[in-house]
Amino acid sequence: MRISILGMPMDLGQGRRGVDMGPSAIRIAGLAEKLKSLGHLVNDEGDILIKAPEQQRVRDEKLKYLNEIVRGCNLLSTRIERIMSVKSFPLILGGDHSIAIGTLAGICNFNRRQNKTIGLIWFDAHGDLNTNETTPSGNIHGMPLAACLGIGSKYLTSIGGEFTKIHPKNVVLIGIRELDEGEKKLIRKLGLTIYTMEDIDREGMSVVVKKSLRKLKHVDHLHVSFDLDSLDPQVAPGVGTPVKGGLDYREVHSFMEALFDSGRLSSLEVVEANPILDIKNQTAELAVDLILSAFGKKII
Repeated sequence: MRISILGMPMDLGQGRRGVDMGPSAIRIAGLAEKLKSLGHLVNDEGDILIKAPEQQRVRDEKLKYLNEIVRGCNLLSTRIERIMSVKSFPLILGGDHSIAIGTLAGICNFNRRQNKTIGLIWFDAHGDLNTNETTPSGNIHGMPLAACLGIGSKYLTSIGGEFTKIHPKNVVLIGIRELDEGEKKLIRKLGLTIYTMEDIDREGMSVVVKKSLRKLKHVDHLHVSFDLDSLDPQVAPGVGTPVKGGLDYREVHSFMEALFDSGRLSSLEVVEANPILDIKNQTAELAVDLILSAFGKKII
């Protein structure tokens, strides 16, 4: 496979600094070299340049650092379209999860010109379904999925173009264990498919894998947006917003291996690695292991 790695080193979407170093940490863990060892052709396209918080000021406490996030996500959208136009697989490294607005915009813009449908698997401890009206913090990394569904500030929903990026029936959320009240209401209203940690404990990851892929069997392009905080902090301590009781090492690997076996994974982003909070780059190394499983690494 031809793979293009693109970094989006942005930490403007959340209140805790450090995830802007996530792409570098994952690269240092040997991502490109290990992908090449699996037989893939890998091109690292570098990083999109993002202004630091110190270069800006917050103009809206409900949409912090809005202007630079919109600018960066529009650039990301354009770069992803370019990657896909040369038939390369987009592998996006974050940065906080607000970058997903730009990622989905680029993927959807490219595919809608070919009348292809998009499916989304969203790994996260959180719903990321807040808006500027429901947010308790004003941090945009809690809003990207809502924005991709066409809900919230027009400045976010119109990134990459004024159209709804993803239909609720084509979304599956996995690993959820912390939701705000506004997010719960929106999940019920839209009828989103969601597998909480309680569901995974009860049914097992193998069942969740089968149900998720069956739910999205009709889509032409399957995108996975993977927030590393979906993992339990004991195995992934270096994440932006850790929450106890997450996915374990083998649960996530089994899902990634199943994605590879299905032959349907079309794009992937991995976000919220925070080296400042990590232990000897443990979380970035785990991120590389997960990516490798999605690209065909096997025990034997």
